[in-house]
Amino acid sequence: MKTLSQLLRTHRRIYTWARSAVMLYRRQKHGLKNVHKTFYLSDGSQVSKDLLAREYSYIGPGCLIGPKVQLGPYVMIGPRVSIVGGDHVYNKPGTPIIFSGRPQLDPTIIEADAWIGCGTILLAGVRIGRGAIVAAGAVVTKDVPPYEIHAGVPARKINERFADSSARELHDRMLSQFPQAGEFCAPLA
Repeated sequence: MKTLSQLLRTHRRIYTWARSAVMLYRRQKHGLKNVHKTFYLSDGSQVSKDLLAREYSYIGPGCLIGPKVQLGPYVMIGPRVSIVGGDHVYNKPGTPIIFSGRPQLDPTIIEADAWIGCGTILLAGVRIGRGAIVAAGAVVTKDVPPYEIHAGVPARKINERFADSSARELHDRMLSQFPQAGEFCAPLA
């Protein structure tokens, strides 16, 4: 008879294999060539083919991710997040917006270990700093500095992620190392 530890190890291997198989299919389906093998894309999201996603980054269900988006390691993007905008010329007198063309789009960069909450809208071209948190439903129109928590419409700083600089330095040292596997959060209910 197998011990509980052996059963869990077997279960974890099956889960890991299944997760890898699902992501192989989704990478091919969406034409994603610049995502790490540990990146996970939930079902029902629309993602630009040029997405760059590093180790253990995650995009939740129902997201709309426009072009020129880069995700650092450990980034979590909640359900129904949109990264859009800045992609139409609107100030040509005498020309309807639909015929005015598109300007050069700046990259949207979400640095390591940032968490973007459910229903957030990020305007294309912003930078979300390392370890930052953007609360659910926020509309981000400007860069978010590292380790800050932003919320609201438009998003504004409401707090710091860590209470003191020593905790931030400890976390920074961990993020400076090569990304390591860990236990994913268990699904809700």
